[in-house]
Amino acid sequence: MKKYTLGMIGLGTMGRNLLLNMADHGFDVTGYDKDPKMLKKLEEDGKKHDLKGFAVLEDFIQSLELPRRVMLLVPAGPIVDSVIAELQPLLEKGDMIIDSGNSHFTDTSRRAEDLLKTGIHFFGMGISGGEEGARFGPSMMPGGDKAAYSAMKEMLEAISAKVNGEPCVTYIGPGASGHFVKMVHNGIEYAMMELLAESYAIMKTGLGYSNEQIEATFSKWNAGRMQSFLMEVTADVFKFKDEKTGNLLIDMIKDEAKSKGTGKWTSQVSMELQLPIPTINEAVSTRDLSKFKTLRTELGAAFTHETEAIADQEQFEADLENAMYFSMIVAYAQGLHLLTQASESYEYELKLDEIAKIWRGGCIIRAELLQDIYSAYKTKPDLNHLFSDKNIQDKIKGTLPGVRNVVSTAVKNGISVTAFASALTYFDALRTEKSPLNLTQAQRDFFGAHTFERTDEEGIFHATWNPIKS
Repeated sequence: MKKYTLGMIGLGTMGRNLLLNMADHGFDVTGYDKDPKMLKKLEEDGKKHDLKGFAVLEDFIQSLELPRRVMLLVPAGPIVDSVIAELQPLLEKGDMIIDSGNSHFTDTSRRAEDLLKTGIHFFGMGISGGEEGARFGPSMMPGGDKAAYSAMKEMLEAISAKVNGEPCVTYIGPGASGHFVKMVHNGIEYAMMELLAESYAIMKTGLGYSNEQIEATFSKWNAGRMQSFLMEVTADVFKFKDEKTGNLLIDMIKDEAKSKGTGKWTSQVSMELQLPIPTINEAVSTRDLSKFKTLRTELGAAFTHETEAIADQEQFEADLENAMYFSMIVAYAQGLHLLTQASESYEYELKLDEIAKIWRGGCIIRAELLQDIYSAYKTKPDLNHLFSDKNIQDKIKGTLPGVRNVVSTAVKNGISVTAFASALTYFDALRTEKSPLNLTQAQRDFFGAHTFERTDEEGIFHATWNPIKS
C-alpha cells in the first residue's frame, strides 16, 4: 500500500485546498471524510496529482507513514473532541495530531494535556487566508508541542505565503499560543471590518457618495499607505453585480452581520486579563446590535435626524483617510497589547516581531502597515505598547486632526461611528497622565470601604467618609 506523508480529516473547502497546496509542493498527502461527495470533490480537484481520500478511518490511518501526521480541519468544539476520541485507539506513541480549526485556546490546552499522557504529540495551529490562502499560501500560527512542529516545519514553510521570500509561518510558542494568536488576529479583523463599514456609512450618508464614488475612494486608499487585503476586498465588493437583479449586490444584502465567535472570545479574554481592547469590543457589539433590525427600523422612524451638508468634501475625504489610518494603527495596537499581556499571564513566550512578520502575507489582516509594526518590535522586542514606538508616534500625530474632525462631524450628524470614536478615546485615555479615576477610587472607598492609594505616601488607606454625609 502506498504510504502518505500527511492525512487530512475534513475535506471541506479549507481542508481540500490545503491538501491541493501540499500536493503542488511535492508532498504525498491524502484525506478522510464521511461524506462521499467530499471524497469525490477531492479526487476531481486533485486529478493532476492523483489525489485520493478514504471513507474508512482505519484504512486512512494505516495509509500514513510513521510517525503518522494527522491534521484536523473540522468545526471547532465537540466535533474536535469526537474526532480525537475516534483517532486515539488507532494511533501509536509518537504519532501527531494538528488541530487547524478555530478552536478556543482553553480547549486546545485541555486536549494537549490529555494527549500528552498517551504519548501522542499535539499542537493547535491557527490558519488565516480563507480558501484562496489555503490553496495558494496561508499565514499559519502553530503553537504547542515543539517536537511536533519541528516534524512539520518543512511542509508548513513550503505551503505558506511568502513575503520577500520569507515564509508566513513560525513557531508561536508553547501551550495553546497558536490558537490564542489566531483568536486575537480575528479580533483585529473584526475591528478593521467595522472601521471599513463605518467609512462606508460616512461616505454614503455624510458625503452623499454613490457606490461608484465609494469604490473609487477605497481603491485609492488601497493604492497608498492603507494597502491591505481587506481594503482591496472592500473596493471589489462595490463593483460586484447581482446576477438576479442586475443591481450592485451590496444594495441587495441585508444589513445584519453574523459571526462565528472568535471576536467574542477575544473580548472575553481581554476582560479576564483586565486589558482593554475597546475598538475590538465595539466591533463585536455592533454586529450583535445589527441583528435588531425591527427595533432599528422602529426607532429610526421615531428619532429622525437631519444631516448637515459637508462643505469641503475633498478635505473631509482626506480627513476620513487619516481617521481610517489612525484607527487601523489602534486596532493592531490593541491586539498586540493583549498578546503582550497573554504572553506574560499564560507563559506563552510570544515574539511579537515574528507574529507581525507572518501576518504580512497570506492572512486576512495583511497590510502594508504591518511592515512598520514588524520593524517596531524587531527594533525593540520588549516594546510595551505599539504607541511607544517613535515611528508609529509620528504617524499618529499626522492623523489626529483628521480623526477628531471625522468623529465630531459624524456624531453631529447622527452617524454611528462606535469603532472610530472608541479608537480615538482609547488613544486619548492612554495619553492622559492625570486620569479622573481617583474619583472612582474615592467613591469605592466611600460606599464600600474598598480602600485607596495616596499620591504622597506608600500604602493602602481608608478614609472615614461618614462625617461628610452628616
